[in-house]
This record gives sequence, structure tokens and C-alpha cells, in this order.
Amino acid sequence: MPEVISDLVNNYATSLSEPTDDLLKEIEEFTLNHHEHSNMLSGPLQGKLLEMLSKLIKPQRILEVGTFVGYSALCLAKGLQRGGELHTLELRDEDANTAQNYFAKSSQADQIILHRGNALEIIPTLDEEWDLAFIDADKVNYTNYYELIVPRMKKGGVILADNVLFHGEVLNEKISGKNAVAINAFNEHVAKDERVQQVIITLRDGLMMIIKK
Repeated sequence: MPEVISDLVNNYATSLSEPTDDLLKEIEEFTLNHHEHSNMLSGPLQGKLLEMLSKLIKPQRILEVGTFVGYSALCLAKGLQRGGELHTLELRDEDANTAQNYFAKSSQADQIILHRGNALEIIPTLDEEWDLAFIDADKVNYTNYYELIVPRMKKGGVILADNVLFHGEVLNEKISGKNAVAINAFNEHVAKDERVQQVIITLRDGLMMIIKK
């Protein structure tokens, strides 16, 4: 199924938004040309939004669930304050290796901590209070990740969840496929959660912004 947001809209918005830096362009080019799942890359438009939100929030502690090749982590890290840290979690070693290589090239290299393994096991071991979190990993566990993260978010902290439109499949009258079913369940779960307020941003494949009350 095609993306909900048309390429024409995306390309127009990208063309009039601030360009990404050279390292992000390098990651984008490499991923598009060499990774079989290049569609998972956040890309310049969403990446710029992540960067600007992070700069507005001015976080000391960021949690990212799903590193992929490191693009979104580098965008989020641009808003880190002095002494701040971004903890990013990746299950796949090959992607983790790629991301670590790019992290080493960045000016935020000493602020980014990459954890390898199962996020459901790692998140409870991180003794931090999060200012900002980004969920962009396996869709069937979105609600599980969310429930692990919310209690550790600071009041006023922001959680961003990617792919909440899941290629438009959540719009179907009868939702099928485990990922679409899981994402729809996550969206409904957050909507009923009185601990937070939330809005779905119709950018790319859907980005939900959640603020802890």
C-alpha cells in the first residue's frame, strides 16, 4: 500500500525546509543505496522535525527505541544540553555497527550511548528519568515499550512514536496484519491514557507526539 502522504507533498515540504547536514546526507545516501529496508530511514523532513523538537525541549536525557542506522539518533542529539546523553537501543548487530560508525563521526559522539539487545530487557535497567523518548522499533511491542517508558518520563516529557498510520493500513475498515493491528491498538491505548495528552501529526507515515501530564 502506498504512503498516506503523497510524494509531491513530501518533496515540496522537504525542498522548502532547512537542509540536513553532510553526515546525515551521507547516511541517507548509503542507506538508500545499500540497505534492503531503506524505507525505515526517518529521512530529511522527519529528521528535521526531530531535531527542532529536541532543540525546543532541551533534553538532558533522551531514549530511542530502535536505532536502525543512527539517522534519527543524530537528529535528536542536536538538542542535547551540556552533559546530556542519548541512549539508543538496537537489536540487530549489523545496523548497530553501521550506526556506531556514524556516531563516531559526529560532534555528539561522546553523548550517544548505543545499547545492543532486546529493548524490553534493556529499558528497565536504565536508571534514568527521560525528557524525550522516540519509539521506532518492532510494531507489535509499541504498547509494551510505551508502558515501560511512561513511568520514567519527567512531567512534561515528550514521547514520539513513529509509523502510527502504518502505510494507511490503520484506516482500513477491517484492519489485518499483526503490525497494523498492533499500531492501531497502540494508538487507541494512548488515546485512553489519562496520564498523557497526544496528537497525531500527519507527516510521512504518521508521528504521534505524547506529553506526560
